[in-house]
Amino acid sequence: MSKPLVYFLCTGNSCRSQIADGFLKALGGDRYEVKSAGLESHGLNPRAVLVMQEAGIDISNHTSDVIEPEILEYADYVITLCGHADEHCPVITNPNVVKWHWGFDDPAKATGTEEEIWAQFRKVRDSIQSRIETFLIEGE
Repeated sequence: MSKPLVYFLCTGNSCRSQIADGFLKALGGDRYEVKSAGLESHGLNPRAVLVMQEAGIDISNHTSDVIEPEILEYADYVITLCGHADEHCPVITNPNVVKWHWGFDDPAKATGTEEEIWAQFRKVRDSIQSRIETFLIEGE
């Protein structure tokens, strides 16, 4: 039996979807196949890489990818992490795909001092980690 595929989507596949991808791969072990993508490719956010390093997870080799419609059709779970991706996600015609929306603020849009910006990145990271942990307990 193949592993369930979880496809995390965001607008630019630079931050939130990368963080979710990293956490599910790290915490889910080999229980899932994990991919992430965006409506556009904005490149991997360097702060996302650093904030995940703080959590002991290396996402520095991740790439920022654009949604592949064929993956949408065979994924077991499609999970959007921002409202824009949720509203603009391509139509999924396969009725067996479970689509969820987990909305998180975009830490890349945080303003203020460096300390305030990092606090926002950590808050979003920790919120995504918590949601991934819940998924691993209740997900299937």
